[in-house]
This record gives sequence, structure tokens and C-alpha cells, in this order.
Amino acid sequence: MLQDKSWASRLFDAVNYTLLFIIAMITVIPFLHVIAGSFTTVQELAQKRFVLFPTVFSLDAYRYIFSTNVLVKALGVSVGVTLFGTLLSMFLTSLMAYGLARRNLDGRNLIMFLVVFTMLFNGGMIPTFLIVKGMGLIDSYLALIIPSAINAFNLIIMRNFFQNLPDGLEESARIDGCSDWGILFRIVIPLSMPAIATISLFYAVTYWNTYMTAILYLNDAAKWPVQIILRQIVILASGISADTSGFDDGFIAPPEQTVKMAVIVVATLPVLLVYPFLQKHFAKGALLGSIKG
Repeated sequence: MLQDKSWASRLFDAVNYTLLFIIAMITVIPFLHVIAGSFTTVQELAQKRFVLFPTVFSLDAYRYIFSTNVLVKALGVSVGVTLFGTLLSMFLTSLMAYGLARRNLDGRNLIMFLVVFTMLFNGGMIPTFLIVKGMGLIDSYLALIIPSAINAFNLIIMRNFFQNLPDGLEESARIDGCSDWGILFRIVIPLSMPAIATISLFYAVTYWNTYMTAILYLNDAAKWPVQIILRQIVILASGISADTSGFDDGFIAPPEQTVKMAVIVVATLPVLLVYPFLQKHFAKGALLGSIKG
């Protein structure tokens, strides 16, 4: 039988649990306040300033946000860019990471040096804009995807994860007549689902939060993703002049604070809904991909 814990051990556990509970509350309470504030009335929010459980349930902020089909279309744009961009990024990242993980690839150290170099130095906003413009991608959704299709950090994680796989698997597959494509898609990819889930979440969050690239490359307001539309809504609710192209004539701003909270909920809810399905792979994939250099 295990001996009972000493009083010092029990005290240590109690202090740990107390600190973890306090940290968890510090993290969770602001989210609860934002969600509750988005469903409360303006009068209650003005009186209490901090609300966790609204006494009067109100959907005025959400009615305001969805009072035009502009936001619905922008949500569709963001979903499409996120799905297509994540799939393309994972495909290209997996291909490049698999190639760089092969120890018999000539020049792989030079290629890795160039990849790491881009993490420290890049051309900047103006050269990137000129390249996108030269490729004819202005006012194209591809301008939101192509420039960030491969992230150097994500590539290094995938490459390190592939290197951790046993070499015997590839040798056995080659003996059975499997090609490089077959090894990648039949063996390597199925065994790398934790890393793929982790990197997919990284890419998806990046594409979902697309803002600056959309400002730079999309001149047509009808093609704006949800992040820009939500910013315009907040500006309108604040009474500041903003680009209202595409909004209905009857689009009247409700009080500012409830709209800001509703905008935060709309912008973060999709990612929060996806994360629980990837959580079991997230920590494992991030850690296993960083064991080797």
C-alpha cells in the first residue's frame, strides 16, 4: 500500500491547486464577461460595467451585426479562404518537409538554411506587394493564400516530426515496391496525424485572422473577409466615419460596447468550436515535432 502523503506534500498540492484555479479564473472570466456582455442590454452593461450573468437577455448586438448580408458573405469568404488555404498549405508543407527530412537529399542543409533565414529576414511589405501585383493577384482571393502558403516555423516542425519516424518503415515500403508518393501518403501522413492536426490548426487560425493582407491586396469591399467587416462594424458603432460600401441604408449603429463584445464572439467562436476536436493531437504534435533539430 502507498503511504499517506505527508502534511508538506498535501500543503504543496493545495497551494498548486489554488494557484492553478486562480490562473484559470483569470483566463476564463474575461471570456465569460465578453460573452455575457454581448447578450445583455446596454442599460445593464452601463450600470454594472462588469457582467457575468445578464439579468435581461438581449440579442440587439447580434441583430445589428447580422442586419445585413455583408457579414454572412464575409463569413463565407473567410471560411472558404481558411479551408482552401489550410489544405494547400498542408499539402505544400508536407511535400517540402518530407523532402527535407530525407538524409540523402543533396543540398538539404542549404535549403534549410534559406528557410530559417526567412524567419529572421524578409523583404518587407512593399517588395511583397510588388510581387503580388506583378503576379496579377490584386483583388484575388489567392493573394490571401499564396504569399503565406508555407510558414517556415510550421515547416521545421513537420520536417522534424518526419525525421522522428523509424527508417525501417520506409525501407520496408521500398522493398514492397512503394514509390516516394506512396510512402508519403500511405505511411508517413497516416503516422503523422498529431503533427498534421497541430500545423493545420496553426494555418487555419492564420487564415481565419487574415486582416492586413486583405487590406493591402483586396480593393473590392465585396471580397473582404470577416475580420475587416467586423472592424468596420465596430467603427460604425463607435460613431466614427468608415467605409460603409455594401451595408444596407437602414444599418443603424447600436451602442458601441455591446457590439464590440458581439464582434469578439463572432470572430473567435469558429476557432473555439474547432479546437476541441484537435486538442488531443495538439500538445503531442507540437512536442514531438520539436525533439530533434
